[in-house]
Amino acid sequence: MRALVIDHDRTSGFRLGTAAQPAPRPDEALVEVGAFALNAGDLATAGGLDDGSVPGWEAAGHIVEAARDGSGPAVGTAVTTFGNGGGWAEYRAVSTAMLGTAPTDADLAAISTVPVAANSALRALRRSGPVLGRRIMITGATGGVGRYAVQLAHLGGAQPIAVTRSPERFGSELRSLGADDVVADPADYPGTVHTVIDTVGGSILVRAFDRLESGGVLIALGHLATEVESFPPGALMATPDVNNRAIVSFHQFDGTPLPPDFTWLSGQLAKGSLKPSIAWRKSWHHVEEAITALRNGTLHGKAVADVD
Repeated sequence: MRALVIDHDRTSGFRLGTAAQPAPRPDEALVEVGAFALNAGDLATAGGLDDGSVPGWEAAGHIVEAARDGSGPAVGTAVTTFGNGGGWAEYRAVSTAMLGTAPTDADLAAISTVPVAANSALRALRRSGPVLGRRIMITGATGGVGRYAVQLAHLGGAQPIAVTRSPERFGSELRSLGADDVVADPADYPGTVHTVIDTVGGSILVRAFDRLESGGVLIALGHLATEVESFPPGALMATPDVNNRAIVSFHQFDGTPLPPDFTWLSGQLAKGSLKPSIAWRKSWHHVEEAITALRNGTLHGKAVADVD
């Protein structure tokens, strides 16, 4: 089968070549991939893979061979899938515990963005507790996770505060996704918030923590910053007005079943309640463009390659 494989001799680290078609285990379905999403994490982990390996976490397609143990969907079902590799190929063998179904007419490019970006945002919001009527700050709001977090917070009845380095460039778009306010830095927001979903880290995380009200929580979801988190003296001290604030770590693959969330998110995308915010979409023959943009930090949104 054709696949995008590791090639450490190339500048990008990848090349479009061939690999052996995977043989599914009894609890795995064989999926014919129609589109796959690219993540910074894919690139970060690729350096440790051998030449010829097939990387790729997220991919969407249709089941061509159902799991032999009877778990999972039937042949022909549209699905979005996750795995530690193998997604950037014509075919992928994936555990039925790591896939969700989608409507038959769903855009495979859109639902390929569900497992990492959309599901991270969904589970981070759940970690924050009830969101109805609450102010929720989202840093790195123009990224794939950030855009989904803005939309899902709005859908849940929250008041999303989007943080982006370029409010003049992205403010209108973020408001169209549901943001109540758009600021360049957490310190620019004059009020307090109940929740911060931080996808940046570094000094942004520190200043975002300072916006938390009593009982508020900061969910450390990502770390794009190259600097460490350095809190000034007294920053973590409580006062009668600001008390019981927390910083929690986050990992979406915590053992909670994935298929129901993957399926629900895919359905929301299919009916238009969520937008995938795809910033780059082309044939996988041109995927090196997306890889370069991801490495340069110039991609705002998701990158998706069509397997044609």
